[in-house]
Amino acid sequence: MKPSGYYTSGEFAKMAHITIRTVRYYDNANILKPSYVNDNGARFYTDEDFAKLQQILLLKYLGFSLDDIKTMTIGDLDRSMLKNSLNMQLKLVKDRIEQMEMVSNAIEDLTVALDGENDIDWSRMLNLIHLTNMENTLKAQYENSNNISARIKLHKLYSTNKQGWFPWIFEQCDIHPGNNILEIGCGSGAFWIENYEKLIRKDKSVSKNASIHITLNDISEGMLRDTRREFEKLNDSDIHFNFHAFDCHDIPYEDDTFDLIIANHVLFYCHDLQRALNEIRRVLKPGGTFICSTYGAKHMKEITTLVQKFNSSIILSADKLYERFGLDNGADLLAPYFSKVKRKIYEDELIVGSPEPLIEYILSCHGNQNQYLLDRYKDFRTYVERKTKKKFHITKYAGIFLCTK
Repeated sequence: MKPSGYYTSGEFAKMAHITIRTVRYYDNANILKPSYVNDNGARFYTDEDFAKLQQILLLKYLGFSLDDIKTMTIGDLDRSMLKNSLNMQLKLVKDRIEQMEMVSNAIEDLTVALDGENDIDWSRMLNLIHLTNMENTLKAQYENSNNISARIKLHKLYSTNKQGWFPWIFEQCDIHPGNNILEIGCGSGAFWIENYEKLIRKDKSVSKNASIHITLNDISEGMLRDTRREFEKLNDSDIHFNFHAFDCHDIPYEDDTFDLIIANHVLFYCHDLQRALNEIRRVLKPGGTFICSTYGAKHMKEITTLVQKFNSSIILSADKLYERFGLDNGADLLAPYFSKVKRKIYEDELIVGSPEPLIEYILSCHGNQNQYLLDRYKDFRTYVERKTKKKFHITKYAGIFLCTK
């Protein structure tokens, strides 16, 4: 007998307008498992499974392989996870639209060139080929956007320091009208969006001739396109935002260009820190300020303990980034490049009272956790829910270095 509220495989397939064969294939591939299997092996699905199927079909439509989709979707979705997933999918769709427009323009340009020239410019054809092979870039952007969103959300919801990380850093920046500013590794641009009203007040205090100019940088063209879309929603045109993709090991600006350079949790990713710091110092004006943030060994240590008690094989980060550039060694690493280096600690902790944002944060880490958690999401959620019921305290040990050239 069919359980109440469940659909047979056939009913589920018919309602979703897909074949039973497709339902069985997703089941065998561990992409979409049934919510219930009875003693006779009959498989049953629920309304929640339609949300999971929606994720799969959209990502498949966008060109991702089933192997990619398996790593990009979660087996069990609560409302918070579903909303976050839909937001990320919307960004993917918008990015695909932009990419298809680029492909369309490239085809039109090549057609015009064929009509007007005897020789074909094969470099244009190669550019077209590269434009149509962007699934890996899209996947990386999807994961990066998801990760950034999850990290910001956890801190925003549960930090005890009510000033907030981005407003605190903005306070240290001492921005003045007429400043030329560079942010390296801007990600989603959240730093400027959160401080936008303060920035407008500073900018409007003088004439437009002394307006603040801000260059947002990321190594990912896709991430910058996503960020640019967010900034299009801002309605004040007096602030000059530029978007420039480049590697901070080779900054494409003249010497002494910027009054202020910001690198928020970026330097520990540099494969050649000396080269990156040389470049930052070169493009910073004499007397200019470089602000870089990082964290130390005890930062968020309770999260590592939490997941390893659930499964000792989980490693949230294979790299101890604070050993490359952290609060304890950062001053020594910066000293050869700047005349003055001052460390400031952001006093804060997290007190988490709900499982979902913490789980989203854990899944966003750069370790092997998804390998162990995605197939056991319900069990893990129950475990985290039990831990957060009486409030879960997490140590924060992060801060900045204020450097003067």
